[in-house]
Amino acid sequence: MELKKTTDFIHDLYGTDFVPLSVPVFIGNEKKYLNECIDTTFVSSVGKFVDRFEADMEKYTNSSRAVVCVSGTNALHMSLMLAGVERGDEVLTQALTFIATCNALSYIGAYPVFLDVDRDTMGLSPVAVKKWLSNNSEMKNGVCYNKRTGRRVKACVPMHTFGHPVHLDELIAVLKEYNIELVEDAAESIGSYYKGKHTGTFGRVGAISFNGNKTITTGGGGMMLFNDEELGAYAKHITTQAKIPHRWEFKHDHIGYNYRMPNINAALGCAQLEHIEEYVESKRETAKIYEDFFKNIPDVEFFTEPENCRSNYWLNVVILKNKDSQQEFLQYTNDNGVMTRPIWELMTRLPMFEHCEHDELENTVWFADRVVNIPSSVRIK
Repeated sequence: MELKKTTDFIHDLYGTDFVPLSVPVFIGNEKKYLNECIDTTFVSSVGKFVDRFEADMEKYTNSSRAVVCVSGTNALHMSLMLAGVERGDEVLTQALTFIATCNALSYIGAYPVFLDVDRDTMGLSPVAVKKWLSNNSEMKNGVCYNKRTGRRVKACVPMHTFGHPVHLDELIAVLKEYNIELVEDAAESIGSYYKGKHTGTFGRVGAISFNGNKTITTGGGGMMLFNDEELGAYAKHITTQAKIPHRWEFKHDHIGYNYRMPNINAALGCAQLEHIEEYVESKRETAKIYEDFFKNIPDVEFFTEPENCRSNYWLNVVILKNKDSQQEFLQYTNDNGVMTRPIWELMTRLPMFEHCEHDELENTVWFADRVVNIPSSVRIK
């Protein structure tokens, strides 16, 4: 695998003795906006940067409404609730994902059904979804049910793995046939487009993360994207404790959630969003450099964006052709100043979800045995 050559190349690419996996960069108005929050005392959930960040994201993603939350997990939790997922429902998703996907639906009391991913996207496969529904579901009065468990199959949550969009057209067609809601886990894919349309804007709701290692960050934080402006307004209401606006009274009309993003975090987001295209282009340029390099490294393949997509390449991926080499690659790189990581532990291998229904997961397991994430931070020239 030419491990020394690989680590030397990555050190040269980033120009440091230690190369982290993904760190934020602050080259714009971050300090200016944060100081404004402090000077005005608006550091909590009320302040102009919250409204501005939502409006800026609506414009950037071409969504009808954007609503910020305190984390991407909160955003996905609320997205599932707004899509009508209830306790006892089943949600189709992928085992190849970060645990937040499954934690969010578990908060509701729903059950994940884990289906396989595609080789060219690493995301939920429409073919696998169609096959499972054909073999395991039945329609009653326009509602899809699992024939074995009797539970309603209410929603489907594809995750755009490492920023690479899934085959959305094909997936949407399958879900429409079975009257299942699409809720996109776009946590990793801000700046990624499928056929010219931003991820997170295809279903009823989409959820984005702004964690510290994401393409842009608010320190912690997330956002919901809506095509339905009225649903977005309702989301804003219930994520801010469902308080009825009034100058001094405290009246509430629903069970609410304290999922409000503080103004100080939104200030970071506004500054970061001003540079998002610069960041994405830097990541895409780095990905091309990696692609060219690994063409000459035997037994290692660099994963590239799917057809008809613009991926943000949030985390770059190499696939080791020999699965027995994964631990050797991880050991050598981390011992020699290059931070690398395997893909997440599959959800079906965790004690909380090992009992859940799943298909053969052939591609899922294949990726888990071979994928390594390599350094992907934005490189500022």
